Amino acid sequence: MKITKWHFAIIFAILVFLMSGCSETEEEVLKEAQDIASAKFEEESLESNQDVEHFSLFLPEGFTIVEETMNNLLLEKEDKTYILFYNPLEEKTSRLNYEAANAMGNFTLLESFETDDRFGYISVTTSGDEEASYELQIGVGGAKITTMTTLDDLVEDTETLMQMANSIAYTQQ
Repeated sequence: MKITKWHFAIIFAILVFLMSGCSETEEEVLKEAQDIASAKFEEESLESNQDVEHFSLFLPEGFTIVEETMNNLLLEKEDKTYILFYNPLEEKTSRLNYEAANAMGNFTLLESFETDDRFGYISVTTSGDEEASYELQIGVGGAKITTMTTLDDLVEDTETLMQMANSIAYTQQ
């Protein structure tokens, strides 16, 4: 049997159809991000491997500290920038950053998590930027980490940021 351009067109159309059925919807990805944020929040915090002026934290492989200023760390991994804001005066149970995210009112997803000794949340807002169309904010107590991400990277970024936020341990001053 001779394979013609027509056969290739049919095979290509079938592959496109099958692949489009496999991609997750925004709703599914947001639900998965919420679930992974909750699961990582509930886990034991990872051991710190990076010390900065007022605290220590777990910094995943590939992340570098670009700049450290009063109450902020600017982090990078590959082509992404992450801003870690911390307030050592806030307890791990603080809701301050969550309430600020809630007050903005423009979120696509805002969910909180709580234990006896910690309060955390995930906030996702839609941005107009086509490259990275979502702002992801993960917070635990007085710390929050924010980045711009895509739908494809949202779940992985959520997991990484929650691990980092959970690991922050303030030093005594």
